[in-house]
Amino acid sequence: MEYGRSRATLVLEDGASFEGWSFAGDGEVSGEVVFTTGMVGYQETLTDPSYRGQIVLFTYPLIGNYGVIAGDEESAKVQARAVVVREYTPHHSNWASERSLAELLNETGVMGIEGVDTRALTRHLRDKGAMRGIISTVESDRVELKKKANQHPEMVGLDLASTSSQFAEPTLLEAIGEERCRITALDYGVKSSIYRELRKRGASVMAMPGSTTTEEILATEPDGVFLSNGPGDPAALNRAVEVLRPVVGEVPVFGICLGHQLLGLALDCETYKMPFGHHGANHPVRNLETGRIEITSQNHGFSIYEDSLPDGVELTHKNLYDGTVEGIRNAELRASSVQYHPESSPGPRDSGYLFDDFVNDISGERKAGE
Repeated sequence: MEYGRSRATLVLEDGASFEGWSFAGDGEVSGEVVFTTGMVGYQETLTDPSYRGQIVLFTYPLIGNYGVIAGDEESAKVQARAVVVREYTPHHSNWASERSLAELLNETGVMGIEGVDTRALTRHLRDKGAMRGIISTVESDRVELKKKANQHPEMVGLDLASTSSQFAEPTLLEAIGEERCRITALDYGVKSSIYRELRKRGASVMAMPGSTTTEEILATEPDGVFLSNGPGDPAALNRAVEVLRPVVGEVPVFGICLGHQLLGLALDCETYKMPFGHHGANHPVRNLETGRIEITSQNHGFSIYEDSLPDGVELTHKNLYDGTVEGIRNAELRASSVQYHPESSPGPRDSGYLFDDFVNDISGERKAGE
């Protein structure tokens, strides 16, 4: 049998409750509840380490219709704690699909529930902000479930990145084709497609865990350093920030998502928790240098205060929904970053030029130094 039909209750920390049915797993699970607006890409979303510790609510009402496709995963397992949808489709017709979403969730012990009024839940989170919640198929007492939801750790101050690295030891990923440069990548919970984007542009990547020291980074003699995405509160990663400070200025640095926030902290910017964050593949961002508007893929709950940008750090990209910081640069230190995901897996592809710029810049520096 593909999935069960246990009654499921979702209760938020403020007591708001929603009913549904399980289509994968059972029991009880808690986490921060966030909504994502992507119409496709549920497999990439759920295996993105940036969603670790979160209950993911899909605003698109029909999920599971094209199954699960080998090679589209962003990590070795489902990272979300649970999945909430309006309607789950068990029958998938995509020719490349090998199994259903329910099968994937059951294999990794992740609960999935359907039949929830996802529109009402999304509006509640939009108005009140992302909050902790709990899903249970064994307990229906809402007072008790609210109490449990409030006992779950808050995302503010939570360090999840230190234990989210894909590789426990430094691992060399060779360039696809002729090697043009060598990049040391600090993995705080990287998406696999990011390494693919760098490698196919001729970069050999030395993937290193987020716990790597400054000395270990510089000992690899990289042409550039890449700072990956990842989960949790950047302000909780004091050690990672201190490791980065001596690196910035020694070699070119490029970061995305959590890596963007950590670079900002290393440059003496400040970060804060957003009301409900940005999650989805339809966020418009303006490149302030070119005036071009990019439709971007995003997944983050924290941001850099624009008012905290110190002298020498310029704003390069801005979100057109809420005006938040989407990119920064310190030209003198050869350091830049963006808040969104330019690898755009599963899409859109508007921001791939950022990988081109980084690889081309450090390849040119390497060639000039040879």
